[in-house]
Amino acid sequence: MATGPLDAAAFAFTRRAALGLSLAAGAVAATPSAPAGPGGRAPLRIVGPWEIAGLAPASSGFVFTRLQVTETLMEAHDDGTPLPGLAARWRVSDDGLAWRFELRPGARFHDATPVTATAVARCLRAARTPPALLSAAPVAAIEPDDAAGAVTIRLSAPYAGLPALLAHSSTMVLAPSSYAADGAVRAIVGSGPYRAVVVEAPQRVETALSGSWDGPRPAVERVAYLCASRPETRALMAEGGQADLAYGLDPVSLARLRRRGAARIASVTLPRTVIVKVNAGPGPLADVRVRRALSLAIDRAGIARALLRDPELAATQLFPPTLAGWHDPALAPLRHDPAAAARLLAEAGWRPASDGLRDPGGQPLGLSLRTFVDRPELPVIATALQAQWREAGIAVRVVIGNSGDVPIGHRDGSLRLALAARNYASVPDPTATLAQDFGPRGGDWGAMGWHDDALVAALAELQRGRPAPAPGRAAVLRARVASVLQDGLPVIPVAWYRLQVAVGDRLEGVSLDPLERSFRITRMGWRA
Repeated sequence: MATGPLDAAAFAFTRRAALGLSLAAGAVAATPSAPAGPGGRAPLRIVGPWEIAGLAPASSGFVFTRLQVTETLMEAHDDGTPLPGLAARWRVSDDGLAWRFELRPGARFHDATPVTATAVARCLRAARTPPALLSAAPVAAIEPDDAAGAVTIRLSAPYAGLPALLAHSSTMVLAPSSYAADGAVRAIVGSGPYRAVVVEAPQRVETALSGSWDGPRPAVERVAYLCASRPETRALMAEGGQADLAYGLDPVSLARLRRRGAARIASVTLPRTVIVKVNAGPGPLADVRVRRALSLAIDRAGIARALLRDPELAATQLFPPTLAGWHDPALAPLRHDPAAAARLLAEAGWRPASDGLRDPGGQPLGLSLRTFVDRPELPVIATALQAQWREAGIAVRVVIGNSGDVPIGHRDGSLRLALAARNYASVPDPTATLAQDFGPRGGDWGAMGWHDDALVAALAELQRGRPAPAPGRAAVLRARVASVLQDGLPVIPVAWYRLQVAVGDRLEGVSLDPLERSFRITRMGWRA
């Protein structure tokens, strides 16, 4: 992992935004930067770790929904309850097979064209292609009715999670002018309160208040987002007044900011868990005793206290308390017990040797752990896990790369262990994410070489629309999912997650979205 001075892009952030640099090759053509807001105020400056990987909604749609440039048919309350988005209202047929979404009257795209049912249907059809999550729903047809301003989605089987999928960024709605002749996205022309005026992949987006917005006028009129890969850079930008909001801060930088009083810190607990993804296919990790030994060797309390500076984040199970419907207080908690780990390894045939554990044939138990720097605490936690597993006789090599290395390793079979921070409410209803991760074939961020028929059946029943499981039955099914995952450990929970953001002095009214769907810029104001 590289070390050294601040990213040059960070130092150049304000200057480049002011100069309105032309787009690099492959970036989107944009209109000139917006004029200064009231009083010549500089734009709201946001810095975070998220790159703009491309313009396709499934690639980087989350950047544009967070910046409130694009909208989805559905929104979600903090607890995942469906809320209107571009769809002002919706209803479902008695058999659960037809969902009708009536569009918000007066909604217009940033090119001043109306948001039509045909435009929405085009985007939803494109979102049916994997890896977009709408591909998980049994969609039979998407039927626009421009005269009525409504879209009907017909299903081949009931699917209760459809509104949650329609709140995911991969289903964001773009104007027809966003597309090239071949169907590829060539520009981001949305319907949100802000329009994109500069998109410079992979680092920079500038937005300005849209004249086509049909909602209340927000106080913030211009926004500049920068991706800076290093957490130290983001923290120093906040400390130096170069960023109004700095996301993705490491614990050491957070402690320094608090100590110096350099910025206010806003925080919210997320439905996200730091996990070790395990290749439970052919090899030593196919033995559940070895997976349980890996888990027992982890000192979660020590990691949470010493590295995350928050003892409450030690994970006792996969689902954090913020996922109230899924967290099971009655579940026997994961614990740290090196002696029990040693017994399980011995039962599985692994014997101590001078260089670590070896099987009866003399082969060492050596594993590699992949992780990445998008989440700044991951490399630090990986080093701690390496040391703790070494004490148990398990040699683990840590490999720090890109987040894309994990799904690649899953698909080509080369991955053994991976450390990641998985958001189980990227779709407001966790059922869809869990079905993606722990379905019959596993998932890029979930099971690998492992499946459980009872878990698959429980998730399928939870996803069924009509008749939906009664509340008591749904609770039983969710508890079954949590128990199976705790027992089989296809992923090993390490820590729960708290989002902490440095907030500059210029802002007021900052609130954090626990579902990480929006920066909530329209709720913010300027301090007098």
